[in-house]
Amino acid sequence: MAIQLEVPPEAAAPSVPDKAQKPRNKPGGWKLAIKRDWRLYTLLALPLLYFAIFRYLPMAGNVIAFRQFQPGGSIFGEKWVGLKYVTLFINDPSFWQAFQNTIILGVLTLLFCFPMPIIFALMLNELRSQKFKKFVQTVAYLPHFMSVVIIAGMILQNFSMTGTVNQIANTLFGTTMNFTQDASWFRPMYISSEVWQTMGWGAILYLAALTRVDESLYEAARIDGANRWQQTWHVTLPAIRPTIITLLILNIGTFMAVGFEKILLIYNPLNYETSDVISTYLYRVGLESSNFSYAAAIGMFESVIGLTLILSANAISRRVTGTSLW
Repeated sequence: MAIQLEVPPEAAAPSVPDKAQKPRNKPGGWKLAIKRDWRLYTLLALPLLYFAIFRYLPMAGNVIAFRQFQPGGSIFGEKWVGLKYVTLFINDPSFWQAFQNTIILGVLTLLFCFPMPIIFALMLNELRSQKFKKFVQTVAYLPHFMSVVIIAGMILQNFSMTGTVNQIANTLFGTTMNFTQDASWFRPMYISSEVWQTMGWGAILYLAALTRVDESLYEAARIDGANRWQQTWHVTLPAIRPTIITLLILNIGTFMAVGFEKILLIYNPLNYETSDVISTYLYRVGLESSNFSYAAAIGMFESVIGLTLILSANAISRRVTGTSLW
């Protein structure tokens, strides 16, 4: 005896929502959310207050780049001078030397300091011994928690005439070099210290991203005959690509802001040729020489370049890879 099931017409032919009809927000939706979760929203008060006071409010002071500022006078300058200070730094050879050094150090930082955490995270991901993995991670994280003053002291001590590097060079080659006063050695010292200090801490985000990779993808790759390198290239790297691109865009945004504190502590007049960057140049002409309007004009120029870089990198990433910050 055959059994026939009666299917309601609405179930047999589900209605297709009208594309033109847009979902409407309920009236007072955000007000209701704030009223319901006000305890959570109060946690945003201090961060928002911090950014308002220390990030956005000081932007009003950029007006002194176009006004003549005198100590003891108005914080917004005494009189309007237009592009006077912009013209001054454009015609200043010392500024362009610092600008060139900033670009070179920024490029070297991206080339060496950005990929090293990725490589380090991939190497840690291949370790099978959890105890050894945790030990390596702990040792690699420690430099990040050291003060910049301590890092600078270690650099100056190790590369001094009687330091560890010169002692090794004297033992092996019978010669020594004054690394700290030789302009050609400043960039290798700075980049190597940056890699050592940031590699372990920078790998944390990539290690977190690696934990979300589906193990079935590796199993399918092994069935297809892929070795470990091919699995890394075709499975692991594509899986963490959004994280890599996001951090790359953020690093490009801070391209011009190379390590001011470390450079200030380890540079000297003998290696200004390669060590003097825009931030240290601003410190000398702005604070030490009390030329605040001139320094504000240069700082605004640097900020415009940084904003242009991050907007361009984000647009290129969205067009090429489909991943972007916004």
